[in-house]
Amino acid sequence: MALAGYGEHGRGKGWNTKDVSNDFETKVLDHDRDVEFYVDAMDVDETNQIVSAANITRVFDEEHAIPEVDAYRYSKLYSEFVNEFGGTVDTTALTEANILQIFDKQMEEMDDAGVPQEGRILYLTPATRTLLKNAEQIQRSLSVTSNNGRVDRIVHSLDDVRIQPVPSARMKTAYDFTDGFVPAAGAKQINMMLIHPRAVIAPIKHSVIYLWAPGTHTSGDGWLYQNRKYWDLFLIENKITGVAINRQA
Repeated sequence: MALAGYGEHGRGKGWNTKDVSNDFETKVLDHDRDVEFYVDAMDVDETNQIVSAANITRVFDEEHAIPEVDAYRYSKLYSEFVNEFGGTVDTTALTEANILQIFDKQMEEMDDAGVPQEGRILYLTPATRTLLKNAEQIQRSLSVTSNNGRVDRIVHSLDDVRIQPVPSARMKTAYDFTDGFVPAAGAKQINMMLIHPRAVIAPIKHSVIYLWAPGTHTSGDGWLYQNRKYWDLFLIENKITGVAINRQA
């Protein structure tokens, strides 16, 4: 939606009438994924329930589904920011001496562009979080006598920006999703992404899990697990000022 601004009010002529335009842009979801596992009834019995439907679901989510969601979203956001809308990515090598300066610059540019301060999230790799914890400009006071000797050095937020660590394997600039996901040839490491959620949309059009017990399907004497997820992520063009990225040079 696009609106015009104020006009000078004339006391003798009434209101400045202007137009409201509402132009829809078609987005096509590209990430339609599925998987199926068959487990013979005797495999469940002879592994003492290790190869069970519950364990298959848990392991698949932890080791495949959730990591792929992360990898796709960060790489897709990077691709649209750079290739679709011409965003500029910082490639400065991060150190303890400069990481806060780069973060402050990203924050300053967002402030200047009118991006809301509330709600910003800093996604970063564990190595980048370590740099941030030890940044030269950060001052901290630790007391091990008033908290039963426990020392907590975790940085949960910075200037009201929530910090969200992400495994480095899930923050590459490009992936090959032919079989699961692996970094694409020439992919670079994304070190950190400062994002305001209003800059992106992440629709999930279809997400289902089916678990067929023995006798309820025709694939054999065993359990049949099926999982499908159809979804995507899009950067909103007129909100790209709500995204700032630092990656490997």
